Amino acid sequence: MRFRKLAAIAVLALGGTMLAASPAHAANIAANPGFESGLTGWTCTASSGATAVSSPVHGGTRALQATPAGNDTARCQQTVSVRPSSAYTLSAWVRGGYVFLGATGTGGTDPSTWTSSPSSYAQLSTSFTTGASTTSVTIYVNGWYGQGVYQADDVVLDGAPGQGQPPAAPTGLTGTGNATTASLSWSASSGATGYNVYRNGTRVGTATGTTFSETPGTGTHSYQVSATNASGESARSGAVSVTVGTGQPPIPAVPSGLAATVSGTSVSLRWNASSGATGYNVYRNGTRIGTPAGTTYTDTPGAGTHSYQVSAANAAGESARSGAVSATVTGTPPPGNLPKRVLVGYLHASFANGSGYIRMADVPNEWNVINLSFGEPTSVTSGDIRFTQCPVAECPNVESEAEFIAGIRAKQALGKKVLISIGGQNGQVQLSTVAARDKFVQSVGAIIDKYGLDGLDIDFEGHSLYLDNGDTNLSAPTTPVIVNLISALKTLKARYGARFVLTMAPETFFVQLGYQFYGPGPNGSTDRRAASYLPVIHAMRNDLTLLHVQDYNSGPIMGLDNQYHTMGGHDFHVAMTDMLLAGFPIAGNPNNVFPALRQDQVAIGLPAAPFAGNGFTTVAEVQKAFDCLAKGTNCGTYRPRGVYPNLRGLMTWSINWDRYNAFEFSRNHRAYLDGLG
Repeated sequence: MRFRKLAAIAVLALGGTMLAASPAHAANIAANPGFESGLTGWTCTASSGATAVSSPVHGGTRALQATPAGNDTARCQQTVSVRPSSAYTLSAWVRGGYVFLGATGTGGTDPSTWTSSPSSYAQLSTSFTTGASTTSVTIYVNGWYGQGVYQADDVVLDGAPGQGQPPAAPTGLTGTGNATTASLSWSASSGATGYNVYRNGTRVGTATGTTFSETPGTGTHSYQVSATNASGESARSGAVSVTVGTGQPPIPAVPSGLAATVSGTSVSLRWNASSGATGYNVYRNGTRIGTPAGTTYTDTPGAGTHSYQVSAANAAGESARSGAVSATVTGTPPPGNLPKRVLVGYLHASFANGSGYIRMADVPNEWNVINLSFGEPTSVTSGDIRFTQCPVAECPNVESEAEFIAGIRAKQALGKKVLISIGGQNGQVQLSTVAARDKFVQSVGAIIDKYGLDGLDIDFEGHSLYLDNGDTNLSAPTTPVIVNLISALKTLKARYGARFVLTMAPETFFVQLGYQFYGPGPNGSTDRRAASYLPVIHAMRNDLTLLHVQDYNSGPIMGLDNQYHTMGGHDFHVAMTDMLLAGFPIAGNPNNVFPALRQDQVAIGLPAAPFAGNGFTTVAEVQKAFDCLAKGTNCGTYRPRGVYPNLRGLMTWSINWDRYNAFEFSRNHRAYLDGLG
């Protein structure tokens, strides 16, 4: 999140792609990119021993494995038809001592990149632009002399297919069946003008879109889909099985009698049972937020007027939705005794970098919450958190401790909240034992008491949080670093009472990525840190003052529209914030939903200046995003699931970088937020 040295920005820019799962691509024109069909489409050197193995893999069921021998680097390559004067991105997940990825015959500078990652998969990525007369390129992956076996998987050549080339095979095929009907959906293939649908190996229909339904008769059927255009037909997708009939009950009737009762910040729903239903789906403002087994549900949607519907479900499918009922929540005063709209800033209090040191007394009045950066552990697993002011050798203008504390008191007298932020880029904290948990509580409490602080900010990054295999229950996590952190936070909250301010600043990788991935996943192949903040946020949601996810230093993240969004523009902030305020199914599982947070609990996290972090967003784009979310106006291509008039505010890294950038962030956004009321 926050860089001790400017050079770290470049390091993250190079290495950041290793943190997030590879996004879906508009046009992967590589053949057999995941080696699911063995080495089909690939040519490998004779002495490489190249083969498709079932372990270790990055995705799917197979990966390439080859071994350099003598003067042979064990290169595997394929020639792909491309378009002249066109841009392409080449990426792959690789594992080995030294593994290279590149392309030749591009008509320009042939790209090549490499990494050393012998124990786990890492992603390589490069790009190139084809020459004016280039119609094909050769992409390759290889090891290095004497470095032993390597693996490669999920190769992507992203760009426009060459003239005369059929589209890529469709991906993401899913199917459901009810008493009479089989329904299919899949991801679009770039360049496709249509699709062929196969049942049990025989084509049974065509589609121009990415859905298809038929009534095939009772039984279990195997479906595949291919993509077509004027140049021909792609290979078929992987198969899915769909069961129709076989004694399934009919889809239940639409629930009746839906009613809503508001109590404080909660909405209690009840409805009449539908015969044959085994469960129900609850929708708020058109988005599913819960799947209760019974006929009641309680929601905490935040202030505003909300529309609710309910459907009934069983093994045969889902009924139509009920008629809508509205519920208006007036809300309660925002927690933490803060104003309705807040600016949160991190203050470099324990170190210096290119932005310079700011004395506490000199922090501008625009900021409502000041996070002292950082409290850090004596070791990763000790739980012993220490905070010291920046040393004079590093910060010549640092104030004395007495002046520092006096500055904190002066800010608090103006209604500001001053917190200790734990973690940051360098301060990894793993509370893997009960002893570490207890030391965390004791040492953090000592810092809060010494400086008279208002609360705590959790800025765990890197490998601080992760989920163990099999830890899939959002409400009952079992991984020690998660369980112990939740316990520690609840203890601190109980110790300091209702006025204790608790904030969190996770990266998108640890939160919104949960729409696709959660921990190591069912086959253990996903990064186990994926979405690992979610159980902490969920457990603390009733005590959480603010969640300001870092909408920067992020790879592309899929939004609720099932499209990938890239940092730096208003759509990214709208999509990422909408996920927090609408809720979302974790890893696509409708039975495991991360419920929406209250609007007053959410702020948008941003860099204060272009040199403060990757993903800087201009003042105009930030305010366009806030308009879309809070007022429903000025939206771009992404449309949020609701309007959120009580969206709380903005967070930035950092107060120091804002001053370095002539206060552009704080002065413009303070005036904007004050104007919203």
